[in-house]
Amino acid sequence: MGILHGNAVVGQSGGPTAAINATLAGVIKGALFCSDIDVLYGMKNGVEGLLREDLVDLTALFEGKEEDLETLSLTPAAALGSCRKKLGAPDKDGETYEKLFEIFKKYNIRYFFYIGGNDSMDTVLKLSEYAKGADYEMRVVGVPKTIDNDLAATDHTPGFGSAAKFVATTVKEFKRDISVYTVKAVTIVEIMGRDAGWLTAAAALPSVTGDGPDLVYLPERTFDEEEFISSLKKALDDHPAVLVAVSEGIRFSDGRYVGEGTQSGAVDVFGHKYLAGTGKVLEEMVKNRIGCKVRSCELSLTQRCAAHIASGTDISESLTIGAAAVKSAAEGSSGVMMIFERSDGEEYGVSVRTESIKGIANEIRKVPAEYINEEGNGITKEGINYLLPLIKGEISQIYVDGMPKHYVI
Repeated sequence: MGILHGNAVVGQSGGPTAAINATLAGVIKGALFCSDIDVLYGMKNGVEGLLREDLVDLTALFEGKEEDLETLSLTPAAALGSCRKKLGAPDKDGETYEKLFEIFKKYNIRYFFYIGGNDSMDTVLKLSEYAKGADYEMRVVGVPKTIDNDLAATDHTPGFGSAAKFVATTVKEFKRDISVYTVKAVTIVEIMGRDAGWLTAAAALPSVTGDGPDLVYLPERTFDEEEFISSLKKALDDHPAVLVAVSEGIRFSDGRYVGEGTQSGAVDVFGHKYLAGTGKVLEEMVKNRIGCKVRSCELSLTQRCAAHIASGTDISESLTIGAAAVKSAAEGSSGVMMIFERSDGEEYGVSVRTESIKGIANEIRKVPAEYINEEGNGITKEGINYLLPLIKGEISQIYVDGMPKHYVI
């Protein structure tokens, strides 16, 4: 592909994170230095906002304002707002695609950047495929984001490292808290992760200093009630305070989510069942089977946007991958997602490249078997070694009146 001159648009979609705005800041920086892009628009609330033509001129907003870009990169959540809109297939929802391309033409938008997770990459796939047959040249690039770390092809996903750092730190603090008593007790920490247990695996990171949970349960393994109770009893025999980390997405052998019954089968627009209460189910199980003191804690939304303890590696890489997306698109890439490729060797490092969106959208990258112990209730040393570099480094947060400074668009 040759030079393509015009404007660009960027949006954020799916769940917010502590690093998604760093990726946005990277895209903005990349666009400001790209001679092929005149104006970078931000779509408010993803494709929903784009369809309403609810756009903000990010070039005018940030040109020459490096301090504001830095503040944006350290601001949690999604500064442009988000959505969970699912585009239909082009052959069944042609009217929506026609409207989108009318808007692209109206604003001379030749570059489309979408920052998001698996469902967002489905949007990238559908738009890029439709663009091939449209009488309008443009380039569509996905930029990864998800605390779930479950996007295919990439070594890891921006947003995960910061969420993992929060989970690991919180679990370590739980360990300190519950260890002050001599009464036998079980504490169950429920962590996000529907079909992939990456974030729950991060709960095992304090094991490096001997402060990790006694048991860790991921969706990659079938949850066995008898094993769970047996392992708890053994741990209680060793010490009074037992800590368990569990993914919200663990399932019984018949495929039912452990926490499924608490949500009455409700689903979102993508057909995903709402999950919550897994910890409560296990709490009742322990009460009934063991009878010791037990409590469950659901980290819930706190694990998504904990920018006060963001990973320096995560924020830095998020900026890098955002800027790389612009450069790659200007060089001709379309129908791709930006990915991280980890370098070989003992010292951690990554490079950024593109991968076809076709092999990524609607796929789930699970925690590999070698990262889970034989019993299915813990994380191996190999898993710890994979996770550890992603949470390293601290950011220099900007404070005003004792509170973090945030940039609001």
